[in-house]
Amino acid sequence: MKFLDVKIDFAFKKVFGSADSKDILISFLNSVIEFENHRTIKDLTIVDPYSIPLLKGMKDTYVDVKAELSDKSRVIIEMQVLNHEGLEKRILYNAAKNYSIQLKKGDAYHLLNPVIALTITDFTLFKNSEELINNFKLIEKKQFIEYSDDIELIFVELPKFIKTEAELETIQDKWLYFIKNAGDLDYILIILTKHWKKLLTSLMKLI
Repeated sequence: MKFLDVKIDFAFKKVFGSADSKDILISFLNSVIEFENHRTIKDLTIVDPYSIPLLKGMKDTYVDVKAELSDKSRVIIEMQVLNHEGLEKRILYNAAKNYSIQLKKGDAYHLLNPVIALTITDFTLFKNSEELINNFKLIEKKQFIEYSDDIELIFVELPKFIKTEAELETIQDKWLYFIKNAGDLDYILIILTKHWKKLLTSLMKLI
């Protein structure tokens, strides 16, 4: 047996964005997103990752996976293998667009719900940071007062994850190890919870 490389576009979408991926996606998001007051995601709906332009001539946008949480917050997820020119601006554009398209003419601004843009990179994006996961929000520059947490950008840089199989401890460790190494695995190495059984079954491929 051999597994597909989860970093490949269609494999990533199959694992995290297909109709029966809800439990898998909840498990993964809870492992990498830190909510205030230790809140966790209990339920979500996987939705169409295509964002319809509001205005004629406005640029179409796609993400790999898009979900709406039970509190109406939105999470957009992308797996990036190459560091294309303008990548950081594209990520911010996608987040801002998914925030703005929530309102129609006449809607009140308080109806806007938060958007989290989660990007997983197979390259080092922030060379001046040793953090595996970097979170960005709107804050005041001197006193670090949060203006709003309605748009949050989260980056996971796989090259900074260096744990071996023997060193895996948390569910986050297991997820990131699997995403980083799935294409090179030829045996099941992780304790099989129902989430992992479902995941590995969907990726398993005869060679």
